[in-house]
Amino acid sequence: MKKTILLAVLVLNGFTSFAQSNEEKNIKLFYKKALTEAKCYTWLEYLSNDIGSRLSGSKGAEKAVEYTKRQLETLGLDKVYLQEVMVPHWVRGEKETAFILDGKLKTNVPICALGGSVATPKTGLTAEIVEVQGIEELKALGAKVKGKIVFFNRPMNPENIETFVSYGACVDQRFAGAKEAAKLGAVGSIVRSMNLRLDDFPHAGAQSYGDLPKEEYIPTAAISTNGAELLSKSLKANPALKFYFKQSCETLPDVLSYNVIGELTGSVNPSNIMVVGGHLDSWDLADGSHDDGAGVVQSMEVIRILKNLNYKPKNTIRVVLFMNEENGGKGGAKYEEVSKQNKENHIFALESDSGGFSPRGFSIEADDTNYKKIKEYAPLFEPYLVHSFTIGHAGSDIGHLTSKAIVKAGLKPDSQRYFDYHHAANDKFDAINKRELELGAATMTSLVYLMDQNGIVLPTAN
Repeated sequence: MKKTILLAVLVLNGFTSFAQSNEEKNIKLFYKKALTEAKCYTWLEYLSNDIGSRLSGSKGAEKAVEYTKRQLETLGLDKVYLQEVMVPHWVRGEKETAFILDGKLKTNVPICALGGSVATPKTGLTAEIVEVQGIEELKALGAKVKGKIVFFNRPMNPENIETFVSYGACVDQRFAGAKEAAKLGAVGSIVRSMNLRLDDFPHAGAQSYGDLPKEEYIPTAAISTNGAELLSKSLKANPALKFYFKQSCETLPDVLSYNVIGELTGSVNPSNIMVVGGHLDSWDLADGSHDDGAGVVQSMEVIRILKNLNYKPKNTIRVVLFMNEENGGKGGAKYEEVSKQNKENHIFALESDSGGFSPRGFSIEADDTNYKKIKEYAPLFEPYLVHSFTIGHAGSDIGHLTSKAIVKAGLKPDSQRYFDYHHAANDKFDAINKRELELGAATMTSLVYLMDQNGIVLPTAN
């Protein structure tokens, strides 16, 4: 009897533990829709298996623009359109070859040209090789590397739980290694793949010659982690050995491409824009299913779920599929340029560009007030095993946005396997788990919904 009376009192006072808020109910519905009715996995299957790699300037990129625009048009959005952008057109050419020359012994190793690299001579390039752990060690060697191939062999640190921290700590040797080696008279550079495991997949990625004159460009390539281990071991046994590699890549004139955009117009504050997006382009070695086909279809799924539920957003919600994130960032830059011309006001942007693995949280770029406000949403995500709300980089494409007051977030999936596939030939559709992909889409939908309902805290005027 006492228990019955106590329960009645709790209910009358509105404190029953069985009550759910509208936010809890809607988020539960988003996850249900994503796990039972989502189209993102089917969309990704087509992008990956029917279209394939989508490096900017390629036929694959062109087909991806046409396909995603067509799919967005089927959703009944208020607007779907293309935004013109000129993008780089780099082509790999025939498959690269490389081997270690140790006396009469010739050992093949897997390599791939890095994006934007020049070709070797048609017969290939042979030279002695110098191993360094990074750019600072290279600079310390100075003129000793002249006429040689520089081998950058700093590995990703396995001690970091956040694997993107390990990536960030050594990716400078991939991006700027060739430039710095060329300044010292090196004839080529080889870079250890950005990968935590040992395998035979060389990982592509962008590199830049900076402001070097074109006649000083040197060819540069990534070597697989197994290849890097073998080369390092061989150099220790014989520092005078030579290395040979051959690649036929080239940079063609820029071509016209597009960002693909679809939107639901806001019912209260239509001039306030919220972006959710990923990048359509991918490296040419594989399908780019994790990088970033997953982010593309998850972003499309967000707006599909909201439209399907007849949700009327307060602010304009815009899905943007950016072109050319991988080797130039032209799509993100163009989107911001047009946004400024149109005097648009972005209040929130969410990007998915960390793979299609199980969602764990968000990386947030915001002032203290808005960050604390977003962290207050954490209990709403806990039933879905989403728990990490940290300050950090939100995304490369939305990084271009410079509205006066804007909050940015990047989806944070579990990253332990991401660099096994990143920019490599095994980043294919069979590496995608359907359920994990859908959970990511539901998690993104939930945050977009919360941000739309609650808005952001505007800075106070001094």
